[in-house]
Amino acid sequence: MRDEELLTAVASGDAVAVREAVTEGAWLEARDARGRTPLLLAAAADHVDVAQLLVSAGADPDAPDHQGDTPWLVTGVTGSVAMLRVLLPAGPDLDHVNRDGATVLILAGERGHADYVRAALEAGAAVDHTDDQGLTALLKAVVAGDGSERYQEVVRLLLAAGADPRHPDRDGMTAFEHAVAKRHLEIAALLRP
Repeated sequence: MRDEELLTAVASGDAVAVREAVTEGAWLEARDARGRTPLLLAAAADHVDVAQLLVSAGADPDAPDHQGDTPWLVTGVTGSVAMLRVLLPAGPDLDHVNRDGATVLILAGERGHADYVRAALEAGAAVDHTDDQGLTALLKAVVAGDGSERYQEVVRLLLAAGADPRHPDRDGMTAFEHAVAKRHLEIAALLRP
């Protein structure tokens, strides 16, 4: 029962009820119907104060749900730098991959979360990890991005961190070639060989 109370409190962002449930012995790694832990629920909803309580109590930032998503991976999707900073002291695997082989850096690059990309790089995330589609964070930012300023900033950050602009995708196309094909001229200029 306490486990259900913890999951409900986390989902609603009720830090007081979360603290109570944890103090009364609720299991930090309890699961909802989709296999999500309290910390995963907090990360997905960006309940930073709740996540801080859970991390302080020892919650696992790498506990996967039924799809293999983890609290740490979810931060790459949401782009929450505050949540990233809450989870770092828990020692997440910075390069943990989701069911598609993507890391937080690839997930954030795909969505144009420049501030998050900066923070993940500063934390030590691998810049040239390749997902199951053969894409790095740099390629993903170009292929999935719209060429806007936020994607340009992601490209700048990744290049400054040592991303290999010559790394091709499965079809042999580089990020530069994708940028040219999409007519993202500002990004193509950043990537020009």
